[in-house]
This record gives sequence, structure tokens and C-alpha cells, in this order.
Amino acid sequence: MTEPKRTMSPPVHLTDPYNLDAEPAPGCDVCAALDKQRKEAREQGRAADAAVAGIEIANHPHKGRRRK
Repeated sequence: MTEPKRTMSPPVHLTDPYNLDAEPAPGCDVCAALDKQRKEAREQGRAADAAVAGIEIANHPHKGRRRK
């Protein structure tokens, strides 16, 4: 009897469900302020605060902007 071949499956790549790296809308002061907060939080190692700012950028409404 032949032994079954045992190999690992390739890695799974998941997308970011919260879009934490959302691009700020051009010309939007709110998005710019949130982006600044996100960058500062990342530099200071405050991952949770950076995540919240990224979510707020992604959810900030703009005309013609689609949510992912």
C-alpha cells in the first residue's frame, strides 16, 4: 500500500475587512486630519488608534465615493 502524499496547502491571503489603509479623499480636511492621526498613532505604536482612524477614513462620506 502506498503512503498518501502529505503536502501543505498554499498560504491563504485575506483582504483587510476594515480597509485600515483607506486613502483619504483629496481636498477633504477631515480625511487629512484622520490620516495625520493614523500616521502619528502608527509611529507611536498605538495600533488600535491607527485602526480606528483608518476605519473612519474609509467610512467618511464623499460624493461619488464608493465604499468597499
